[in-house]
Amino acid sequence: MNTIDKSKIISDSNPIYNQQSPRTLKLNNTNYRHNLESDYTEKIETLAKSFDYASNSEHLWGDPELSILYGTPLYEQASASQKLALNHLYWGAQYDYIAASEASTINYNQVTAGVFAKVGGYDSLCLTLDHESDQEKYHIHAFQTIGSKTKFALLGKQAFKLKPNKNTTSKADKSKKITSRVGEQILNLTSVSSYSELQYKGLRSLSKALLNNSSKYYSSHLLDLEKKGVFLNASNKGYFGVANPQFLLQFFAFHWGSSPFLACQHYTYRLTGNMGLKNYEYQYSRYLRELERKGEFIPVPTAVSHYHLLDEAFHTTTSQLIGRDLYKEFSKPTAYEQFIGNVVFYRMQQGFLGSLSLGMVSIFRQDAAFLSYYDKILRSPLFGMSAEESLYWLEKCLCQEHQGFDVQVKYHQKMLKNMLRLTDNLDYLWPVNREMRIMKAGGSIERAIINNVKAFHQFKETVSC
Repeated sequence: MNTIDKSKIISDSNPIYNQQSPRTLKLNNTNYRHNLESDYTEKIETLAKSFDYASNSEHLWGDPELSILYGTPLYEQASASQKLALNHLYWGAQYDYIAASEASTINYNQVTAGVFAKVGGYDSLCLTLDHESDQEKYHIHAFQTIGSKTKFALLGKQAFKLKPNKNTTSKADKSKKITSRVGEQILNLTSVSSYSELQYKGLRSLSKALLNNSSKYYSSHLLDLEKKGVFLNASNKGYFGVANPQFLLQFFAFHWGSSPFLACQHYTYRLTGNMGLKNYEYQYSRYLRELERKGEFIPVPTAVSHYHLLDEAFHTTTSQLIGRDLYKEFSKPTAYEQFIGNVVFYRMQQGFLGSLSLGMVSIFRQDAAFLSYYDKILRSPLFGMSAEESLYWLEKCLCQEHQGFDVQVKYHQKMLKNMLRLTDNLDYLWPVNREMRIMKAGGSIERAIINNVKAFHQFKETVSC
């Protein structure tokens, strides 16, 4: 797949819009060539095809700290086989999230490429985004293959057939379900119904009314979808979905697909996702190199993480070039464009950088989102707990201090440092975004415990004992 297709390579002399020096496109072309010359995607595909859990089950796939509930009292008392399983389930959980994120990335690559095509002079950049989307499809398949086999082997069918907890539907939950049903009609890539068409056109008309020259740059990809009578799938999963409801993602997508500046701004969001991935994926790559040095067995998931890190390095460079540099080549953003860019960034901070998980390192969201999954693990054959026992350990692990907290703080500080390095180069950000105030506040252990105590008691009320 990555074999060079010379017909796709754009010359460095390709004209660039509204810029005297073609430095950004030159850097992109170099990055694109190097990506085409690499074979990391093929290696990932081959590894995924070869994976069976039994052959990889007796080895750590990464450092012990890359384990669910690492450092908690439960982890300290777990058997060696249970610790291995928690290490493997962490890999599966993280890459399930990455698979969902990359599915959204494919959509927004197409949306923004449609804007750059309308601007003109950015053919090589559009080819880059198209190639990266192809790579993401192979990544997604590999992650889903390994993750599903791992979960089935460790948790069994029963873990995914637990009866719903009683009284789980609060008023807020009911509202979310109703919104979700409406959102599915409006936002999924399906044929247009009369109701969803009204909603879709309403959001599109609103964005057009608020943006200058939106018709001039309106994404060719969005136009193609509309001609076919389908809508862009604004998924509520992955790093886009955890921060925004579907209708708001659809609204943002119209902006990313109507304005050169906002198309670029989208890549600050994507770059944050790239950096969040690298924050822990680098540890897998380092672990692989250590195994190689010792001449020891390398588990397939560890190798997949290593080659994915190398593949994503090209994607990260693309995100940097567009989100940090390319927007400066266009006309200065209007006050409204700056407003939308800051709202997107603010919600990103809130959604997946604004808290700490005390059950999974390098995740900066509240554990409320993961309590049900932790409970399934503890009540599965892996631990064989009753509902009462599971609740006891969840409270002990998530609502009291333990040594795993220090590890999470380490990952949080590393991510915060990288984010501040990024925001220092973005001249349109509000102070709350440039200084990463929400993320800084969310790094408090005391605050995380308070959030967990509240979430645990709400969760406890839903559990059938």
